[in-house]
Amino acid sequence: MSLQDITLILNGETVTKPAEPRTHLADFLREDHLLTGTHLGCEQGVCGACTLYVDGRPVRSCITVAAACDGAEVRSIEGFEADPLMARLRAAFTKHHGLQCGYCTPGMLATAYDIVRRLPDADELRIRAELSGNICRCTGYAGIVEAIRDVLASDPPPAQVLPLPRKRRAATGNSSILATAVPADEPAADLPLLDETALADGVELTREIVLDAPAGKVWSVLSDIPAVVACIPGASLDGPVEDGIVRGRCVVALGPMRASFAGSARVKLDAAAQTGTVAGSGRDRLSRSSLDGVLNFALKAEGETASRLSLAMRYRLKGPLAQFGRPALVAEIADRILADVAANIAARASGQAAPAKPQALNGLALLVAALKRLLRLG
Repeated sequence: MSLQDITLILNGETVTKPAEPRTHLADFLREDHLLTGTHLGCEQGVCGACTLYVDGRPVRSCITVAAACDGAEVRSIEGFEADPLMARLRAAFTKHHGLQCGYCTPGMLATAYDIVRRLPDADELRIRAELSGNICRCTGYAGIVEAIRDVLASDPPPAQVLPLPRKRRAATGNSSILATAVPADEPAADLPLLDETALADGVELTREIVLDAPAGKVWSVLSDIPAVVACIPGASLDGPVEDGIVRGRCVVALGPMRASFAGSARVKLDAAAQTGTVAGSGRDRLSRSSLDGVLNFALKAEGETASRLSLAMRYRLKGPLAQFGRPALVAEIADRILADVAANIAARASGQAAPAKPQALNGLALLVAALKRLLRLG
């Protein structure tokens, strides 16, 4: 098998080494760069021992292909030696006996680092939920949780500690240069707008949902794009809506890993018929996954106090996340998402306070619930 050069900003230094296309990031670091602080346990992305950072986000390096990270900023546990926040976490782990055999510790520290930066107000229950993707076979969770709580309660607040600058490779003719990457909270890059007549070969999904609000009030929400986005877990806009063009992102959490689909869509509404079309594309740069979809919807009154929303979608999912794109699984997950979105829209249409929207769509919980239901039906 042929080798290819892979360049990383590894713990702050630019390095280039050849590797086979199938080499995963954990082996690339351990075998080719002798960074053995990254531990390998299950090699299936389950135990969390290999967790490290790619472009400022925690990932499972045992299921991340090294070639897919070409040009990315990679930070292993060795790269945190002089980090002030990690120093506080190490001290807290020691103080609260948060390590026993130590095999899970690098991954635990990486996940803990993400928790204290991202969730400065996390309570014990939330910390345990965030740690659910990291396995400690010595049952040392109590000390780990206490260590994280200790750092969260310390002064100065951990949220003030920033990650290393993130970089990526940018092509310039036949050469490449290093350029600053687009952080997750910056506006999404412009993507080609998808035509609503596209995706003839896509997967079809149709659904109908009943909303506990009159059709007129529901349409007032559906025709207000920012209001609809506010009803979708993990979704946010990047700037104002102009001429029916929407640009934004949707964040999906899979345990400690996050996929941030940045994209654009064209929205067409017919107020008289109370129908509409949304055609859009999204990309997650880290996983190299893409989603293209066209959604047609129609709203009808169901008496004076309710309404029925008919949805017809055609989509195409590519990349590593396509393994979760099986039609039956997507249908189950869509039903659960639509139930939450419908409740939020109905609440907004009725002038009620909608439940607080999570910052990310919990893909892992949806996936587990969908699989359980499919197994029961089978």
